[in-house]
Amino acid sequence: MEAEPSSPRKILVTDFDGTMTRRDFYQLVLERVPPGTPDFWRQYLDGELTHFEAINAVFAAYRPGEATLISLTRRMEIDPGLHEAITGLRTAGWEVVVASAGCAWYIERLLRESQVSIEIYANPGVVQAGRLLMTLPRGSPFFAMETGINKRGVIQKALATHSIVAFAGDGPPDLEPALLINENLRFATGYLAGELTRRGEPFRPFERWSEVARALISESEVTS
Repeated sequence: MEAEPSSPRKILVTDFDGTMTRRDFYQLVLERVPPGTPDFWRQYLDGELTHFEAINAVFAAYRPGEATLISLTRRMEIDPGLHEAITGLRTAGWEVVVASAGCAWYIERLLRESQVSIEIYANPGVVQAGRLLMTLPRGSPFFAMETGINKRGVIQKALATHSIVAFAGDGPPDLEPALLINENLRFATGYLAGELTRRGEPFRPFERWSEVARALISESEVTS
């Protein structure tokens, strides 16, 4: 996201799981872990594990093999209008960046299947012994021990290099970055929408990610 002369002035930073897709990969895995698996999310809420450690522990508890994991990624239901939406945003002068506390293994796969090529900040991962294992992105400029990727840092960099910054998200790690964004460019669904409502913070709701793209494209056409 360097401020090159040819770079777009406008940038949309977006979450992936539950934002570009209907389901989180984490939730799909959690529904399939063996009986008796520890409640890693409760351990996170109790401060015993970081967000990264809890997600990674759930992934590691499920060992169905790579073919099943690949099949599971398609159950996330990525927005079928994604390719068209990204193309439209680029035409309207928008750059799009994914910032995720999830895993690049399935994000890259699903974007590639949708014929979409955009910048991704997410936790690296590989399939070993039939399970997905993430590693911390220590070399990332946005590294954070808690979530792997510091979304607040991504937003702060975007605000420093672009004149217009929008954000779309759905989960707990999205609250802090969302609050840095102008309310007219703050898009939320799921948990994030509920929490912003509870706090009395304005936002723009959406069901499908392509709705966010259409809104930004439409407003770009009006102001151009």
